[in-house]
Amino acid sequence: MGSLSIWHWIVVIGVGLLLFGGRGKISELMGDVAQGIKAFKKGMQDDDGAKSAAEPAKSIDHQPAAEAPEAKARSGNTV
Repeated sequence: MGSLSIWHWIVVIGVGLLLFGGRGKISELMGDVAQGIKAFKKGMQDDDGAKSAAEPAKSIDHQPAAEAPEAKARSGNTV
C-alpha cells in the first residue's frame, strides 16, 4: 500500500515523457520562462518610468503666515 509498484513508475515516466517530450525540451521550457520574467520586469519598469515622467513632483511651499493683531495683543508682544 505504501510503496509504488512497477506500474506506478511506468505511468509516472510516461507522463513525464509526454509533458517534456525528451531531449532539450526542459531547457527550452526554462528559456521561455526566463524570457517571460524579463519581459514582465521590463514592462513594470516602463510603467514606473511613464508614470513619473507624466506626473511632476509635488512640493509644499511653506510660507509663514503673518500673525493676526489679536494674537500679538494676547501674547504681549508689541512691534
